Amino acid sequence: MDDITSSARAEAPRVPWRLRLFGRLLESWIRIKPDPVDPKTLLLPGVPVCYVTERYGLSDALILEQACREAGLPSALVPLENVTTRRKRSYFATSMRNSLFWNPARRRPPTEPLAELMQQLQLLPDTDVQLVPVSIFVGRAPNRQSGWFSVLFSENWVVVGRFRRLLGLILNGRDTHVQFSQPVSLRSVLAEEQGQPQERTVRKISRVLRAHFRRIRAAVIGPDLSHRRTIVDAVVNAEPVQEVIASTALKENIPREQARSRAHDYALEIAADYSHTVVRSLSFLLTSFWNKLYDGVTMSHFERVRAAAPGHEVIYVPCHRSHIDYLLISWLLYTNGIVPPHIAAGVNLNLPLVGPLLRRGGAFFLRRSFKANALYSAVFTEYVSQLFGRGVSMEYFIEGGRSRTGRLLQPKAGMLAMTLRAFLRESRRPVMFQPVYIGYEKLMEGNSYIGELSGQPKEKESLFGLLRSVKKLRQHYGRVAVNFGEPVFLDDLLQQEAPDWRASASEEKPEWLGRTVDALAERIQVSINRAADVNPINLLAVALLATPKHAMAEVDLIAQLDLYKALLAELPYGERITLTTLTPAQIIAYGEKMQWIRRIRHPLGDVLTSEGKQATLLSYFRNNVLHLFAASAWIACCFINNRRMARASLLRLSRLIYPFIQSELFLPWDEAGFIERIQATLDFFIRRGVIALDAEGRVLNRGAGQGDAAFQLRTLAHSLLQAFERYYITIAVLVKHGPHTISSAELENLCTLTAQRLTLLHELNAPEFFDKALFKGFIQQLRERKVIWTDDAGKLDFDAALNIVAKDAKVILSREIRHGILKLAPEPKPAPPPPAAADRAA
Repeated sequence: MDDITSSARAEAPRVPWRLRLFGRLLESWIRIKPDPVDPKTLLLPGVPVCYVTERYGLSDALILEQACREAGLPSALVPLENVTTRRKRSYFATSMRNSLFWNPARRRPPTEPLAELMQQLQLLPDTDVQLVPVSIFVGRAPNRQSGWFSVLFSENWVVVGRFRRLLGLILNGRDTHVQFSQPVSLRSVLAEEQGQPQERTVRKISRVLRAHFRRIRAAVIGPDLSHRRTIVDAVVNAEPVQEVIASTALKENIPREQARSRAHDYALEIAADYSHTVVRSLSFLLTSFWNKLYDGVTMSHFERVRAAAPGHEVIYVPCHRSHIDYLLISWLLYTNGIVPPHIAAGVNLNLPLVGPLLRRGGAFFLRRSFKANALYSAVFTEYVSQLFGRGVSMEYFIEGGRSRTGRLLQPKAGMLAMTLRAFLRESRRPVMFQPVYIGYEKLMEGNSYIGELSGQPKEKESLFGLLRSVKKLRQHYGRVAVNFGEPVFLDDLLQQEAPDWRASASEEKPEWLGRTVDALAERIQVSINRAADVNPINLLAVALLATPKHAMAEVDLIAQLDLYKALLAELPYGERITLTTLTPAQIIAYGEKMQWIRRIRHPLGDVLTSEGKQATLLSYFRNNVLHLFAASAWIACCFINNRRMARASLLRLSRLIYPFIQSELFLPWDEAGFIERIQATLDFFIRRGVIALDAEGRVLNRGAGQGDAAFQLRTLAHSLLQAFERYYITIAVLVKHGPHTISSAELENLCTLTAQRLTLLHELNAPEFFDKALFKGFIQQLRERKVIWTDDAGKLDFDAALNIVAKDAKVILSREIRHGILKLAPEPKPAPPPPAAADRAA
């Protein structure tokens, strides 16, 4: 038996000694990261293995052999088992062999090895061979220890020579990725192609393999978009753009070539100039940048994105809090093996030096408004369609700009509409919108946001301004959280909003397009909110800003933070919400460390406070998570001026008020769902002893005004109270002026001025209180619910329902607040006197 075993070992094919020597030398340097981790699980048991690579090369062959050996797979450098061919190796490449010296014998077509295998299988009907595609990438994503040249010589789309490949191995060999794909049974292919000529079958398999390798390379290092001129020419020559060029030339009486040149300039102004080298360089630099700027960047639910994304056109739609958002998401995706998207950026960021760098990182630029420029609009729309058709992932901010208040802004649906039209034109793959929540603990732009909300003009972006902001990099900005929300699949949405959408997809503007875009925008915003991260600063802001002087005894603050954490844990807003693990005491200590709050020592107990500008800035972080407390804060508001309230009355008022706070805070429930949430929150308060229930279970009671329970309710109510004050300002101004006297725009302006004046008189540190966009949203909701409407003269009219809303405000707002608002509301201008009799006669 031992002799037989020894004989079998002697007859087993061995790797030639020269390849073994080179392999040993390379193995001492190469570090392979296989994907999947255990490739052996992919193989068909008992079937000979033939590997397929993208290109020939000694280094690729040795890396493949090392990966096979480490994974316990059959060798790639020995002849194929049980199948006789002229080949001495059990692998081949889909590209032509590149010989150092011209040798016709080595210039055989790349399909020859596959044709030989097919011939052998036809001669051996009981034999099968499995083709295992293997993709090899040297230096895909250099880490923070990598040198600068490592970035330059990492993997890309360029076909490199031997010297460059050698440099790549030396510099990036320790970051080598080898991806094994699902095997293909040649016997199964033969069965499917039975009766077809062998040459046709071989060409088909080769074409499928080449497409597979291109798809894998695009997924790992990004699509080949290095030729900017190609996409610009494609945009200008597209039929929709050519039509607008012709109409522009006719309308402006200019030569067609001049209009075409203008379109070409627009396309150059817009188009990204994607560079894999620049992307890797930025990734290399940003790793050090984040480590200096932040204590860490945490990412949640990313694996769900990775699982759902394959086979989809992915559109990333984050909330927009800071200029850092652009870089942060692209860096996170790239370092986690996902190609960074092309990003729609405002043309105001196309600054000298900065603009070209962003453009090479995948940014394409758009003007703030281009409705009046039909040619620019056509070029930009076609550019988006070209990206879409080429399978390029995109990222844009549907809020249109950075939020100055910390809330989600009402979406601007322009990019969504363009994406939807592009899908109708180029619906090759299903589309997945991926909402992303970004949560900071401190913002670089905080001071400028306060100034803009207070009426100061927005500071225009400039290179000088950018250089001045460098000093901010010395500050400490805490941690950043990036949470990926529940994706929105466009096919599913279309099926809900327009079941017969395919029948009208070819129309220029189907009747269902507008409502579908609005529904898509709403769902994205809701999904972003359902993936919020609740950090220590958010909780401190919600608690401290509810007190008149933004100060609270330490024992009370701990109790309040404990209530908030328990509420969010026991009644989760959504499954993707993340909540700080710090205890209330640790949250306070962290707030002191971040210099958001200050401790005042006192013999009867320390007081924690936030003062001046810090308190104003904290309102931003309170607003980040305001929606999480909407139901509980509404209940608390009902008990500010009432010690007892019937459960039925509270639920009636909840139904009345919900549409308005739903629109403002992008809440996820319908009316029935909100009522269920209210009921569950009431049960939570009863369990905690914050609210009591009478013996019959009909009437709710809060404790005495001086008790801890009443204090906790008052503090919780404050986060939503300012919304109701804004609502009452709007109603008071409208009723005071009467019907048919002011327009929507005039009402918005008067409400903003009233709120500003109220802020000055009452020292409210909440700049968003007089944000015109919030008043505009409430007025729009009143119009949608037919409470107010516009008459033929463009003025607002209303009915008795508005008086009911004003009456219900007494439940929430105290008499002092209501009278103060009524007093501050501007008086209507006196009507002009009627013309004199003589004038009428004239």
